[in-house]
Amino acid sequence: MSRVAKNPIPLPAGVEVTLAADKISVKGTLGTLSQALNSDVTVQRQGEHLQCAATNDSMQANAMSGTVRALIANMIVGVSKGFERKLTLVGVGYRAQAAGDTLNLTLGYSHPVAYKMPKGVTVATPTQTEIVLKSSNKQQVGQVAAEIRAFREPEPYKGKGVRYADEVVILKETKKK
Repeated sequence: MSRVAKNPIPLPAGVEVTLAADKISVKGTLGTLSQALNSDVTVQRQGEHLQCAATNDSMQANAMSGTVRALIANMIVGVSKGFERKLTLVGVGYRAQAAGDTLNLTLGYSHPVAYKMPKGVTVATPTQTEIVLKSSNKQQVGQVAAEIRAFREPEPYKGKGVRYADEVVILKETKKK
């Protein structure tokens, strides 16, 4: 059995879990998330904990038990606390402005970039060079952050571009004559 799947998933107060044969739904203060379950994994409720187990001894079932456990744990954290991803803009004239569910970016192109936020993700810009994305779905907030970063990835010589707040960009030395 997977070492990850051996750990029980604690259920905090205010989180409701609904188990079906092939689906799990988690409801909390920040919303509702659901996930289809793999047939190789069983999820059981034991008091205030959830336990994932492989249905057989195959490598596929073993791997999926750990994956399902991690997905369910992320769903529980998402509906109770939520996930946040911060981006920073580095470069002269690079700006970001949130207007409702649209993020307007000025990234040195001849045209402004307008990015429409998907349902479930909120955006805030505390300053012109900071972007804060929040969502209850970890995968979705990470995907949106990656799409925004892809508009202007950090370049290796000056470090200009959109980068994650915790990202370290190693700068290259310029060519010498």
